[in-house]
Amino acid sequence: MANPKALDKRRKSIRNIRKITRTMELIATARFKKAMDRATAATAYTDRVTQLVADLAKTGLEVSHPLLAARPQTDRAILLVLTANRGLCGGYNGNLLRAGLRRWQELTEEVAHCQLEVSGKRGISGFKFRGSEATRTYTHFEDKPAYGEVDEIASRYLDEFLSGGLDRLDVVYTRFDSIARQEVVMETLLPLGSLMPSGKGGTESEVTEEATPEPSPYEFLPSPESILEEVVPTSFKVKLFKCFLDSAVSEQVARMVAMKSATESADDLIKRLSMQYNRARQSRITSELMDLIGGVEALN
Repeated sequence: MANPKALDKRRKSIRNIRKITRTMELIATARFKKAMDRATAATAYTDRVTQLVADLAKTGLEVSHPLLAARPQTDRAILLVLTANRGLCGGYNGNLLRAGLRRWQELTEEVAHCQLEVSGKRGISGFKFRGSEATRTYTHFEDKPAYGEVDEIASRYLDEFLSGGLDRLDVVYTRFDSIARQEVVMETLLPLGSLMPSGKGGTESEVTEEATPEPSPYEFLPSPESILEEVVPTSFKVKLFKCFLDSAVSEQVARMVAMKSATESADDLIKRLSMQYNRARQSRITSELMDLIGGVEALN
């Protein structure tokens, strides 16, 4: 027969754990809403920058920039993996580690000189445990990555790419599509060939149609070329910032779902323990009554 005191003690401990998981769920929900608002605003800005490059192409201007041109040979590459500083978020960090390790192995086989950069304590320890030491690590990005902090990293990538010290930059992160869908993706941010209008994957007729000069709704001052010099580097910085924002949103969603599942499991376990406790208590009371009745019968 189960000990009622032990069952009650275990039930109390699970109730305490449930309070923690419920609190973490509420905190993750609040952080998720704020992070999603920032990510949505960045998405709108990125789309407008891409549309501006498309409008430049429609004016008949030959859109060319060092950041858009693919290198004939890739000798130097950097892989940036964005993970979380904390756990308790389901398979978020595990999925990123598996995808990052797979991409890192592919890059080391294809490119002569590769560097690994990891953001997040979980990713840093995960890669180190698997024998891949990161060249640079970042642990100051939480659920509110600042544009100024990302701008410093992006500026360094741009300087290395323009000086020839970098030929390719790949980023592994969790892209936020909706609350029900987050996907681990690998994107090549340098060179920025995806900014070209044909980079959206249209048919040949659509690309030809886009390349045909047509009246532009904008007036470019002083010139489209000078605007392009400002837009292309800015678009790269915004794209990298968007990756950090998506990672922050996806982490909070994963933690919110994980803590909600943990809270529901705690509720179920508390119900089962309460039933076992009541049965054990009733059984002990019945046993004590039987002993008492037996003692009275013996005295008679």
